[in-house]
Amino acid sequence: MTKSALQIARAAYQPKLPSALLNGVKTTLGATTQSVADQEEIQKLFPNTYGMPLVRFEATDEVTAYPAFNVGVILSGGQAPGGHNVISGIFDGIKRLNSDCRLYGFILGPGGLIDHKYMELTSDIIDEYRNTGGFDMIGSGRTKLETVEQFEKGYEILKELGIKALVIIGGDDSNTNACVLAEYYAAKNYGIQVIGCPKTIDGDLKNEMIETSFGFDTACKLYSEVIGNIQRDCNSARKYWHFIKLMGRSASHIALECALQVQPNICLVSEEIEAKDMSLDDVVTYIAQAVAARAVDGNNFGTVLIPEGLIEFIPAMKRLIAELNDLLAKNGEEFSHIKKSYQRDYITKKLSEENAKLYASLPEEVARQLTLDRDPHGNVQVSLIETEQLLAEMVSRKLTEWKKEGKFTGKFATQHHFFGYEGRCAAPSNYDADYCYSLGYTAAFLIAGGKTGYMSSVRNTTAPASEWIAGGVPITMMMNMERRQGKMKPVIQKALVDLNGAPFKTFVAQRDEWARKTDYVYPGPIQYFGPTQVCDQPTKTLQLEQAK
Repeated sequence: MTKSALQIARAAYQPKLPSALLNGVKTTLGATTQSVADQEEIQKLFPNTYGMPLVRFEATDEVTAYPAFNVGVILSGGQAPGGHNVISGIFDGIKRLNSDCRLYGFILGPGGLIDHKYMELTSDIIDEYRNTGGFDMIGSGRTKLETVEQFEKGYEILKELGIKALVIIGGDDSNTNACVLAEYYAAKNYGIQVIGCPKTIDGDLKNEMIETSFGFDTACKLYSEVIGNIQRDCNSARKYWHFIKLMGRSASHIALECALQVQPNICLVSEEIEAKDMSLDDVVTYIAQAVAARAVDGNNFGTVLIPEGLIEFIPAMKRLIAELNDLLAKNGEEFSHIKKSYQRDYITKKLSEENAKLYASLPEEVARQLTLDRDPHGNVQVSLIETEQLLAEMVSRKLTEWKKEGKFTGKFATQHHFFGYEGRCAAPSNYDADYCYSLGYTAAFLIAGGKTGYMSSVRNTTAPASEWIAGGVPITMMMNMERRQGKMKPVIQKALVDLNGAPFKTFVAQRDEWARKTDYVYPGPIQYFGPTQVCDQPTKTLQLEQAK
């Protein structure tokens, strides 16, 4: 396999660990826990794994001898930088506990467990993937572990391979599945432990015990580099407004973090738009006003950051989408036989007055996407809506009206971008390389301590790695009940942008100045070698949240 110079250099990097994990390790148990909401319902569903205490690992002079044990690992859901280092951390951790421990990787996600597709991960394989991006060591998949048949199929291969514990590396849904699996195996007394690790570049899997999900740091730094490059181009040509959509369907953490790093003219935060009950026209007007204000100063250029899930957070759009889903579910057959040129008129006549007016105001292409591109459940595929083009077109319309009225005298030309997949498999930053390795190493000690239904937790990560706090948090502690596909189900509560939090407040305090001025920051590419202030800094979000 041909390797780049960076790959060769990165292979030699030794991730940093919390000092508590370097020699003898003792387990300290904290207070018992309860779920963030719906305590009675969650406790009934998880009688064997509910209310467990927090776990913290501390250094000790005593060295414990552990019997050999086997571990299985699954990469679940979308890729995030650092996944290979979690696996490397698990491998090194269990080998340190006993050199006869073995690690098995299930191929292409949870489906590999069900279909009994696996490979043993030996040192020569692990060494090929240390500090690399991607999930290609064993692949990932989105199969959900939720049926008794799946649990039993998984148990067959776990028992056959003599696996004591299964580590599921994934986001909120994957870790919810991990908790359900842990509860099932505990209820059956199968002797199989299940441990989770927090992954998602979207940054919405976090709470008081999980400071951040891995991959968020790297993805935001990569996106910020490219946005910075665009802003440099923007300020050089001085003739385009760049509308840039970023990953984050359920939360705006990525857009907010990138804004803090690059200081764009505009950054939309979905959670604020929902809280203020802003309409689509309100959002368009807000952008248009900023464009017009800059034009007065002769600046007919700028940047707009847009979270991927923005449309679903605009209350009026949410109501329109809900009515469209119901309408097409009931009239789908009739609608399919209507000529394309008459479809929009057909839909408009059947919608309520408020939704009909909004639907009629949408650009043709967006209206088509809302009615034709459905998922298997009959719902709008919101992620396919090109929000950056929708906003750019609607702002252009409004500015054209204002020009006729003498309210706008500038020029308005646009470029559109969507940054998503570019960030999911990047070589992890030093922060993510260290954090992920520590998460894997911590998982090894949770397994050795007989824990199940826990998520690996590494905190205090704005401090030097030696001061990081390693331990575990019961997954049930993060759960609440939510309606999914018509039924109430236990799920890990997503962490949205806190409008009262320090990161958002810091952004709000500066955004009006950023909107009018050209005050861009150019972060440059991720640095792996050099001064710690250049190479090892965590995200602005984390620094502000930890007040450091």
